[in-house]
Amino acid sequence: MAQATARHILVDSEAKCEELKKAIEDGQDFAEVAKQHSSCPSGRNGGDLGSFGPGQMVPEFDKAVFNGEVNTVIGPVKTQFGYHLLEVTSRS
Repeated sequence: MAQATARHILVDSEAKCEELKKAIEDGQDFAEVAKQHSSCPSGRNGGDLGSFGPGQMVPEFDKAVFNGEVNTVIGPVKTQFGYHLLEVTSRS
């Protein structure tokens, strides 16, 4: 079964998500941005979600993680929790 490791940043607006994505693309560290801005408890760990398989996350998140490019900031991805920026750090 496929496995992925990823980290994410959860915010409450698409505009905030876009702003943070630009900051990361301009050189800010993903983990630091997660610590400062993510409303998810994983933000304390730089947004690290650990390892998981298909179906363990909400469908929109799952689709982005298992179809998106590895080591690229993906998003905004809208779910029932808010707007996510995510980075797939590995996938097998």
